[in-house]
Amino acid sequence: MSEFEKLSENELEVMIENARKALELLQVGKRKEVIAQIKELAASINMAAELTDLDKKPARKGVSVPFKYRHPDDASKQWTGRGVAPKWMQDLISNGHTKADFKI
Repeated sequence: MSEFEKLSENELEVMIENARKALELLQVGKRKEVIAQIKELAASINMAAELTDLDKKPARKGVSVPFKYRHPDDASKQWTGRGVAPKWMQDLISNGHTKADFKI
């Protein structure tokens, strides 16, 4: 019988979480050592090393999309044509208009 079989479920969960934290600390330490070695090697041949972290995803920048449609009577009501059509567009289309009638 192994020592793990004697532990309760909660004790095992705590042990697993502690092991995860310890592993993460070891990996961070090793990563720092390797980065230092790379920079040292690059400096030894008069080079600079710029490292990027591939684990981190770049921040997604919002892309501004120009408006494609405008309300015929109220210029402040505009729509890009993406997503669900606004209520004013739905109302006008249900009254016999087409999207092309409001194209900018």
